[in-house]
Amino acid sequence: MSSMSVAFADVEEASEIDPIEEIRLRTWARRNYAPREERSHDWHPIILDEMERKDSE
Repeated sequence: MSSMSVAFADVEEASEIDPIEEIRLRTWARRNYAPREERSHDWHPIILDEMERKDSE
């Protein structure tokens, strides 16, 4: 399984989260953006997903 598939699977598991909480996490991720090499794998999957989205902008 590719790392991209794993990332999407993690985000899908996090989809059970309240929509307001998801917005809060994504906003936090944008305000506290960290380069890929400085990110912790322990961070919430939605935070990591949003930072990856920002990487591709």
